Order: sequence, then C-alpha cells, then structure tokens
Amino acid sequence: MHTSVSSSPLGPPACEKDAKALQFIEEMTRNVDSVQQKVLAEILSQNANTEYLQRFKLGGAMDRDTFKSKMPIVTYEEIQHDIQRIANGDRSPIFSSHPISEFLTSSGTSAGERKLMPTTQDELDRKQLLYSLLMPVMNLYVPGLDKGKGLYFLFIKAETKTPSGLLARPVLTSYYKSDHFKTRPYDPYNVYTSPNEAVLCVDSFQSMYSQMLCGLLMREQVLRLGAVFASGLLRAIHFLQLNWQQLAKDIASGILNPRVSDPSIRECISKILKPNHELAEFIIKECEKQNWEGIITRIWPNTKYLDVIVTGAMAQYIPTLDYYSGGLPKACTMYASSECYFGLNLNPMCKPSEVCYTIMPNMCYYEFIPHDSTNPRDSPPRLVDLANVEVGKEYELVITTYAGLCRYRVGDILQVTGFHNSAPQFKFIRRKNVLLSIDSDKTDEAELQNAVDSAAAILRLYNTSVVEYTSYADTKTIPGHYVIYYELLIKDPTNSPSHEVLNQCCLAMEECLNSVYRQCRVADNSIGPLEIRVVENGTFEELMDYAISRGASINQYKAPRCVNFTPIVELLDSRVISVHFSATAPHWTPERQRLQV
Repeated sequence: MHTSVSSSPLGPPACEKDAKALQFIEEMTRNVDSVQQKVLAEILSQNANTEYLQRFKLGGAMDRDTFKSKMPIVTYEEIQHDIQRIANGDRSPIFSSHPISEFLTSSGTSAGERKLMPTTQDELDRKQLLYSLLMPVMNLYVPGLDKGKGLYFLFIKAETKTPSGLLARPVLTSYYKSDHFKTRPYDPYNVYTSPNEAVLCVDSFQSMYSQMLCGLLMREQVLRLGAVFASGLLRAIHFLQLNWQQLAKDIASGILNPRVSDPSIRECISKILKPNHELAEFIIKECEKQNWEGIITRIWPNTKYLDVIVTGAMAQYIPTLDYYSGGLPKACTMYASSECYFGLNLNPMCKPSEVCYTIMPNMCYYEFIPHDSTNPRDSPPRLVDLANVEVGKEYELVITTYAGLCRYRVGDILQVTGFHNSAPQFKFIRRKNVLLSIDSDKTDEAELQNAVDSAAAILRLYNTSVVEYTSYADTKTIPGHYVIYYELLIKDPTNSPSHEVLNQCCLAMEECLNSVYRQCRVADNSIGPLEIRVVENGTFEELMDYAISRGASINQYKAPRCVNFTPIVELLDSRVISVHFSATAPHWTPERQRLQV
C-alpha cells in the first residue's frame, strides 16, 4: 500500500486516483439532504422553460414544497404521448432544455413493452462518474486487480431510429458506443480481455465467439469474470459447451473460425492468435469431460470473483453459478435502470442475499412512496425524501432527472437496510407488478421466486437444480391453474428426481403461495392444482434467441418470469418432457385468513 495515499473511512485506497473517488463518495453521502436540494434546484432551474414544467404552472420555483404541491406523480403511460411527440420530430423543449440526444429503450422483458426514455448528452457524464467509482471500491476488497484482466461478456444491440431520426437503443448499447467507453483512458485496474471491436460487433455469435476466444487465450491473466446479469454469464458458459471444439481448433492452428467474418475483429485477433497446441489440448481435456462442475476455475484458475447482478429475479441463478464456479464470490456492483443510474454497492464481496446499494444523491432527485402490501390504497400517496426514509421499510422509487423525467414512478420496490453516513442503503426487492392471477389471487415475482426456492430445496436432495423457470396462468382449463415451466440441471442421472418427487415440488410451491391463492384452491375451488412442466435442456436458450430475434437486447434480456404471448407458450409446450401436478390441496384455514386481515 502506498503510504503517500490519503486514507478513507471506507478503507485504504489502492492509489491516488482511488483516494479521490472514495473521498467523493464520502462527501456525497455525508450531506445527502443538501445535495438533494441542490440537485432539485439545478434540474428545475435548467428546465424552467420546458413545456412540461410550465404546464403545471411551476412558475420558476425551485423549492421542494412548491414542486411537490404542483407536479404530479406519473407513470410511463401518462407521459407517453409527450414522448411520442419527441419521437415523431417535435424538437421544442418538452421535458428538457437540453436537446434530446437519443432514446434509451427499457428492457422489453421487464414489463412487456419497450419504453422509450428520452436522454441528453450530459447524462452520459453522470453515468461515467458512477462507473468511475466502482473499481476504487472493489480495490478495497480485492487487492492486485491491476496485475491481470477482466473477462467480461459485453454486447451491443442493433439500434433503431424513431420517425424523428433520433436513435433508440438500450442504455448499455448507448454507453458502449460512446467515447466514454470506446476511448476510455488506460486504467491498469480495469483492463478487459475483450477488444472493443468484439464488444461493438452487432452479430451476437461473432461477438461471443471472439470474446470467448480472447478469454481462453489470456486464461492465466483473467482475475474476474463478468456479464451484466447472471443469466448472461451462464449463456457464455453454455456457448463454450457448444463451441469448445472449434475454439480449440482455432487455438491449435492459429487460424480464426471463418464464421467470424467481421474485418475489424479478424484484424485485432490476428495480432494475438498464434498456434498454441498446449493450450488447445488443455481446453479439449477440460471440456470433453462430462462433468462441468467448477469449469470456470478450471479454465480460469486465477479468477477471484464473478461480476454479475444476482439480485431480484437473478437470484435463482446462484446455484448454477456456484456449480460452474466452485462457489466463487458474486459481486453486484451497481444499481441502475434505463431511466437513470442510482447507486453502488459499497461492500461488493458480500453474500448475494445481503446486497444493498448506497444511493448517490447527485444522480437525480429521489422520492419514495411508502409501500405497504397490506394496505396498498394510500391515496394520494405521501412521498418521503431520500434523507427521511426509515430502516426496514419498503418504498417504491420515484425520480426526477436532469433529462426531464419529473416525479416518475420507476416501478422498483426497495427496502432500506441501513445508512452509509446519511445516505440510505437499499435492498432491491422486486419490480412492482403482479405476475400471475386466475381469480382474486395475485402472485408477484417475489412470491413466485420463494415458491420456486421451496421446490428447489427438494430437488437439491436429488443433486438437481433449477436452471431456469417461467410461469403461465392457464385459463383454458376450468378452473384455471398456474403452470410453471422448469428447465433442470440433473447432476447425477442415477439419482434423478422421480415423477412423485416432482409432484411433491408442485405442492411445496403451493404451500408457499399467499393465503388468497390457497383459499381459492381449498375453499373456493376457483383455482386448479399447480402444474410443473419440465422442458428439455436448452429451451430457455431458444426462448432468449426468439426474444433477441424480435428486438430484445442481449445485455438487458432477462428470462420472463411470466409468459402469455402465444408463440412463446407454444415454444415452451413443444419442448415439454414431463408433466406433474399437486396430488393434494395445500394447507389453508379461515383462522389464518382472519389473522392476516
């Protein structure tokens, strides 16, 4: 450790640049309320002459009280008409006094439709600022990251244009194609194995193939593996399972697979790809084994951690990641959305279940709607400022951004876990939306995940894990019932779960669902027995390919937790290999129901 580097309350910085970043985090988190007041005043001053603020007669006011009394809390649907005007070519200052530079498209699988988020050029600077804080924090926990490289599977998506000519693309595509990423200064703590040319190739096969090849060529130098979501890293491992023979052939011969035809990729890989029989033989030896347990640390032996999001719906990938990595730590470093980037994890090496994000008060103006699942009809909602949230309580996030979103409901439910200085730390709970409903029942993503976890605990006894799942409210039967599609990883075929065990899994899931569901099942007979349909391995890979062919982003793709689009249901049903039902009804009594009222 350099003795000349000033220390930080977070820990001893790795270098002078890190010291400045850690100092910035301390300054921002010490004075949360004053930073928030300043941010709101800046946003309202900058956008004072916009049509949207003038529509509600804000009159140039920059104080919180006037802002809160005059500006409504809105959802996307309530501002969609104005957004469409911009998309259609209206260049007047509707939301922002700065020109709209492009639209960021939210993940199409998060809420069923691709939302367009107008953004401005200076928003990229704010995102870059948050990115610049991640490695200084990581360096506190993992020393020596300047001695090697990161194997990160990063992808862009083909962009579209709105009628106005403005680009519409996912937030990460926008970032990777910006100069902030493409011409980033050399930083020994943040060197990637993937060349920019590979990341910026829109063909997902060529991009993945060349990124994997570079990762294999530099396998001894790789100190961390990453993707945006856990699912993306598992997709990369599956890609290796399908393509290791060709990759080994390229390494042995020193000649790149002709399927990688992008000239810029071929040129940059030609500089590093030389015949290496020893490495090719090693890859063949490891990959031809039937058992892929620990494959990540076998091929990349110096890996210290995985850099992937495993919170929210991604939590279900943890057992599979542990299987392939031998239980390496999983770092969730930041909390961001298409609308805005919010905060970072100041303890990135914590367990996935303990991940919480410290909100950076300089990114936007935050408000919080107290979320009470027992009494959701608090109307009008009483919003709480960032500095006034309470530990243990759940809130729905509302933001006002420099780009012009005003009191916008993001749809995330967060729980306050503590504070760093005066900055709240939040655990991401879920997206606010009901997934499944047949009758008066309402099952959300967290409840479904909990039920899947319960079934997964039974399957673990048979050395089997749930690789992927989704659900479907089947109302073709009378009464309707929940259908859960499972893709399973059976690690020991001699001890695979029987038909009866999977029937038990159905009942275990039902026992975890809420009392309204169980009342419908037991007392009202308005819901039929839950059904598990086991699908062939690779089915969810096909689902992703289908979504990407329809315009979903590889980076932002998350397997939908609920499906109702007929072609997707038909695809799943065509891959079913076994069907299972609850043999008996779950437990329910009126007494428990009365206790919950």
